[in-house]
Amino acid sequence: MSPDRRPKDGPAPRGTAPIRIGPSSDDVHDIVYFQRAKSDDPAGAIPGREFLATRPPKVRATMRAVLVAVASAPPKSFSGGGYWEAMKGDMKGWFEVRVDGPQRRHYRLFCRLDYEAKDQSKPLLVVIDGRAKAFRTELSSTDYLAVRALGNEYLARNPRSIA
Repeated sequence: MSPDRRPKDGPAPRGTAPIRIGPSSDDVHDIVYFQRAKSDDPAGAIPGREFLATRPPKVRATMRAVLVAVASAPPKSFSGGGYWEAMKGDMKGWFEVRVDGPQRRHYRLFCRLDYEAKDQSKPLLVVIDGRAKAFRTELSSTDYLAVRALGNEYLARNPRSIA
């Protein structure tokens, strides 16, 4: 028997890909909407979809186009151009789709990227909720608290509650 000449450590031989164990941030993402569980909301609300459905048509179309562009980029490679922004501070880990609309209103969709959702072959771009605000104003800490609470509700279940 000849000695084993394979390297003990080091890079994998050329032509071999690493074994994948789940979705990657390099993958195209599926766009989904968080749906509240019946135990938390008997109506089973879908806050992000409901917010989007009530916006002016141009705002709605722009937000949907941004979601599609981000999901197919994938998100970490998407240069936002002001439409897709990573949030900071208490909202670290969140992303905003930002669109300005008529009558000097600002519209925001709050999203999470999910790489740990069970039974999903692709990573998820999850629309959690949305908010509107007047020009040159800030959302209240209560608004951000409500968005984070919905995000915590989403992350509390796996398989995820999505529509």
